[in-house]
Amino acid sequence: MAQSRPFKESEKPTQPRKTRQKAAIREVFLAMDRPLGPQEVLEHAGSRTEGLGIATVYRNIKTLVEEGWLVAVELPGEPARYEVAGKAHHHHFHCEACQKVFDLPGCPISVKLALPAGYVTTRHEVVLYGRCPACA
Repeated sequence: MAQSRPFKESEKPTQPRKTRQKAAIREVFLAMDRPLGPQEVLEHAGSRTEGLGIATVYRNIKTLVEEGWLVAVELPGEPARYEVAGKAHHHHFHCEACQKVFDLPGCPISVKLALPAGYVTTRHEVVLYGRCPACA
């Protein structure tokens, strides 16, 4: 009969850690249902979890991206924001007054634009800018 031995550090099975900080951060993303920056996450999750700091928010966002639960939303000239992964194809609206980013459901863009012969579209991104209802 083989004896069990303790795992070496490099052999330990990896499982996502469940912490109250990570749970609070997940809850914020689900409740807000729009792309959020780390500072926004801290503002909303801080009221749910005592002692939550920006370093913890960044660390948990990084982990949630690595786990595939969050994806980065990149806007030109802006720091990354993050949203829950798995959403259908959509675009974003960036309010120039409050700086919040909102999802725009669906896609009004026809990817069969007048491309030169031989070009193939693999993806596209559209960001609309203006003022959200709260700022208009």
